[in-house]
Amino acid sequence: MLNRRTLLGALSAVAMLAASNGAAFAQDTYDIALISKGFQHQFWQAVKAGADKAAAEFGANVTFEGPESETQVDRQMDMLAAALSRNPDAIGFAALDSQAAIPLLQQAKDAGIPIIAFDSGVDSDIPLTTATTDNVAAAALAADKMAELIGGEGKVAVVAHDQTSRTGIDRVDGFVNRIKEAYPNIEVVSVQYGGGDQLASTEITKSILLANPDLKGIFGANEGSAIGVANGKTELGSQIVVIGFDSGAAQKGMITSGVMAGAITQNPVGIGYETVKAAIGALKGETLPPIIDTGFYYYDASNMADPEIAAVLYD
Repeated sequence: MLNRRTLLGALSAVAMLAASNGAAFAQDTYDIALISKGFQHQFWQAVKAGADKAAAEFGANVTFEGPESETQVDRQMDMLAAALSRNPDAIGFAALDSQAAIPLLQQAKDAGIPIIAFDSGVDSDIPLTTATTDNVAAAALAADKMAELIGGEGKVAVVAHDQTSRTGIDRVDGFVNRIKEAYPNIEVVSVQYGGGDQLASTEITKSILLANPDLKGIFGANEGSAIGVANGKTELGSQIVVIGFDSGAAQKGMITSGVMAGAITQNPVGIGYETVKAAIGALKGETLPPIIDTGFYYYDASNMADPEIAAVLYD
C-alpha cells in the first residue's frame, strides 16, 4: 500500500499536471474583440458570421459589436476603450474615422495587444494588417459599369456614407477619379454624404435629382446609401441608372426589379473570417501581409445566380 507521503506526492503531481493542461488550454483559447463600424446593415451581420466561423474553426472566443449608426464615432471610441480595458489577446477594428482611434490603438500596441484592421483601415502603421476590399478598384469598376450603361456621356452623382472612413474616402476617389481619367464626356456634378442612413440618402438623392433634371446616374457607395438612392429614384419616378455597393436582400430585390442596375459586392464573410484568422496568426508569431485582399465582384440580374457570385451575396 502507498504510504501517506507517497499518496500526497502523487495527488500533488496530478494536480500540477491538471493545472498545467488547463493553462495550456486557456492559452490556446484566444480572446479576440472585434469592433465594427455598425450593426444595422446586413453587411455587418455577414462579417460577424465569418468571424464566428473562424472562431469555431480555430477555437477562439470572439466578441463582435458596433455602434447603432455609422455616424457614431464617439460611441465606437467608447466600445474600443471598453474592449481595451478587458485586456483581450487581440483586437480587430473597423474605423469609422481613420484618425480618431489612433491614441487608443497606440495604448493597445503599448500593452502588447495586436491590432488587426478590417473593412476600413486607419492612417497608422499600428495595425499589423488590414482585411479589406480594394475599395478604389471596386469603385472604379462601378464607374466603368456606369459609363457603359449611360452610353459614355452625361451627368452623374455620388451618394456616399462618410468622408472620414477609409472606405468612404476610397470609394468616392475610386469612382470620381476613374470617371475623370477614362470618360471625358461624363461629368460628376455632385458628391454628397448621408452617413449610410437610408432615409437621409433618400432625401439627398431627391435634392440632387431636382437640382439636376438631366442627370443620368447615381452611384450609392455603401448598402444604406445605395438603398436610399434607389428609394429616391422611385419616389420621384426617375429613370436614372443606379449602381450600388454591397448586397443584402433589399438591394438584391431592387436589382431583380430593375430599380437598381447592379452593384459591387464585397466578401463580408471572408472579411470576418480573415480578420480572426490574422489575429490568431499574429498571436502565434506569424508574419502577416500588409493587406489581406478579400476580393469583390460586380453583380446584376444576369449573374446573381452564378455560383461564384451567389457565394458572396448575403441577405
